[in-house]
Amino acid sequence: MSILPTWCPGCGDFGIWLSLKNALSGLGINPDGGVVVYGVGCHGNMYDWMDMYGVAALHGRTLPVAQGIKLVNRALPVIVVSGDGDGLGEGGNHFLHAAKRNPDITVLIHDNQVYGLTTGQASPTAKAGFKTKSTPEGVVDESINPLTLAITAGATFVARAFSGDPTGLTEIMKAALTHKGFAVVDILQPCVTFDRVHTYQWYRERLYQVAQQDTRIQAIEKALEWGDKIPIGIFYKEDKPTSEDREPVITDQIPDLQELLSEFI
Repeated sequence: MSILPTWCPGCGDFGIWLSLKNALSGLGINPDGGVVVYGVGCHGNMYDWMDMYGVAALHGRTLPVAQGIKLVNRALPVIVVSGDGDGLGEGGNHFLHAAKRNPDITVLIHDNQVYGLTTGQASPTAKAGFKTKSTPEGVVDESINPLTLAITAGATFVARAFSGDPTGLTEIMKAALTHKGFAVVDILQPCVTFDRVHTYQWYRERLYQVAQQDTRIQAIEKALEWGDKIPIGIFYKEDKPTSEDREPVITDQIPDLQELLSEFI
């Protein structure tokens, strides 16, 4: 077995992998103290390289699995590691409804504008004009903005980070992991094999730190910035009851098995 994950040398996934391990360690979350649900894509290879309970979900189906786990054990930190294609393409409908329900889950989106595992087709976040294997003349559709989508759908923690800044990414992950509610971190990551435009240098010349916005409208306006200047940081945060808080059948008391059986037998 390889000592390191089988990502391309220089892949942004390495920075995300390192940052997640540092964030979990910094918060004192042990390998048996949480669970990670992985989607299908290059990011999913992290499953084999995290010393933590994990579930490999079907393509686009990380969030239903994660919400089920959270309902069973509310005290367990549940983390979703997903891609821009996996989470916003195949899993886009799940993303919308999870955000509005506000489960206490942390979602880490590996956002590189391509389907890297299937050799570089355009993903839902690919910007207009971006040339890929599936769009040789350039993308003609409007791209999905993970931040504005999350904010308008009801997510209570919305941030953007950069895989080339493990220190900053670690701190944002820690903030997301400690937030009670649906926390979304859109992580900009270069794909060194299939995207020769959005390189580490390209991002570093444009990224700047943004302060947390006071209202959803202000956060949406800031999240729409893209081009010569691209903001990163925590855009929006609020405290609201989670879906687990509102679920009437959840109780902290351990049910009596015989009492339960008597209702059906």
